Amino acid sequence: MPAVQTVFDSIPREDRFDLFHGSRPDYEKVVGFLDFRKEDVAKATNVPESSVRYDNKMPRELQDRMLEWAVAIHLVSEHFGDFDRAMLWFRVPNPLLGGISPRDMIRIGRFKKLLRFVHTALEENR
Repeated sequence: MPAVQTVFDSIPREDRFDLFHGSRPDYEKVVGFLDFRKEDVAKATNVPESSVRYDNKMPRELQDRMLEWAVAIHLVSEHFGDFDRAMLWFRVPNPLLGGISPRDMIRIGRFKKLLRFVHTALEENR
């Protein structure tokens, strides 16, 4: 029987790795996981570097992108069942992504392509 993706498959089942405070990501943990500098975050989100901040004055576009990143990190972590293996997956160049690492896909602004890749891979591995 073929695997069928449901509308709920885009959200992790639980927050095993404490990347969230309720429905809001822990922005600093997400950035730390990806090992991004301020300029990396600015480039990946198209937010001016001077506007990159992780407090209540954080730009809405930045909040939205980082929420998406946190969800993707969790989906990959759930697949591997291990935060360290997920971290490794994000950092190692992937031949199925043209030899670029998932982390670098995010950094250069190709997150949506990466997310489609993750959803397809998760569906195929069910």
